Amino acid sequence: MLSVQDRAIVKSTVPLLESGGEALITHFYRMMLSEYPEVRPLFNQAHQASGDQPRALANGVLMYARHIDQLDQLGDLVAKIINKHVALQILPEHYPIVGSCLLRAISEVLGDEIATPEVMAAWGAAYGQLADILIGAETSIYDQKEQAPGGWRGARDFIVVAKVDESAEITSFYFEPADKGPILAAEPGQYIGMQLILDGEEIRRNYSLSALANQGQYRISVKRETGGRASNHLHDQLHVGSSIQLFPPSGEFTLTESAKPLVLISGGVGITPTLAMLEAALATKRPVHFIHCARNGSVHAFRDWIDGLAERHPQLKRFYCYDEDDGVSPAAHKVGLLSQEQLGEWLPQQRDLDAYFLGPKGFMAAIKRHLKALGVPEKQSRYEFFGPASSLE
Repeated sequence: MLSVQDRAIVKSTVPLLESGGEALITHFYRMMLSEYPEVRPLFNQAHQASGDQPRALANGVLMYARHIDQLDQLGDLVAKIINKHVALQILPEHYPIVGSCLLRAISEVLGDEIATPEVMAAWGAAYGQLADILIGAETSIYDQKEQAPGGWRGARDFIVVAKVDESAEITSFYFEPADKGPILAAEPGQYIGMQLILDGEEIRRNYSLSALANQGQYRISVKRETGGRASNHLHDQLHVGSSIQLFPPSGEFTLTESAKPLVLISGGVGITPTLAMLEAALATKRPVHFIHCARNGSVHAFRDWIDGLAERHPQLKRFYCYDEDDGVSPAAHKVGLLSQEQLGEWLPQQRDLDAYFLGPKGFMAAIKRHLKALGVPEKQSRYEFFGPASSLE
């Protein structure tokens, strides 16, 4: 338990974090990743290079400091962090490394005049409190996943049993456990972690499950990213019969039970978690409006499958928006960026609905604004980032 004095000191550093938090966290990452190579697999280097990861952590540290005396005000931030950690298998032994580097970064960036012994002691206690919260929650989840039917702890060997091209950019991979045993159930919208060895270096990645895990197998659908080490390895080197290490499914961005109309909105490869959500929703008979945006038809994955579902399920309405008409693929319902007016025409007339949306950051920011302007309650408008979380404002 933090003392009143410690909480006051931590809160007093909020203005410094607001103005210089990103520089501090950038220094922290540079130091930690160079001195502790054992934690490098836990961090996506592309997100480091883009600055997305430092910005996300800087915001998390700032939010923690602001609400150090009212941690319940952090909302779902803690749940998001915990689920990401579980998917990547962050363990208790990693926390002392992070803590020592964070305190060193505070001291070195802020300097002795600001980073006094009192400030360092308060932040040391604050980090210890946060670490205890996260370790406790993550250990509990690891235990639950290990003890659940089909569950396991850590990495488990899986075999690629099918590989299917879904578009010019997206390929699906189907995995079954090498031990032929049952697998852990996954909620629609969750993702799965994987451990890869590329050129002798370990990296870890999360990929959304693009189908319900009810056939004894998991499916992910991966877009080939220019320069993406993991995605290009999967596309080029992972074939039927290949072995891969997977971690148990995780994630809090899941479809909740409701009788309200469901709207699933995706851009590009953001379609993947909405596919499992769509499968689950159609089994409940609730109305579903499925809206997908793509550059053109050649990169639009799963169109034939969704069209087939719409023919068999009258409660499903689907709409497609392409940035451009390639003149070859089946026509979209709309060509050009998805406007607020067009989205309004495609939404159910009843705006008391549940909306889930995913895609590139700019796309999600626009959809968030459009839904709010069109009268969809903000608490019923849900989204998730594939990479580090950031603001859509």
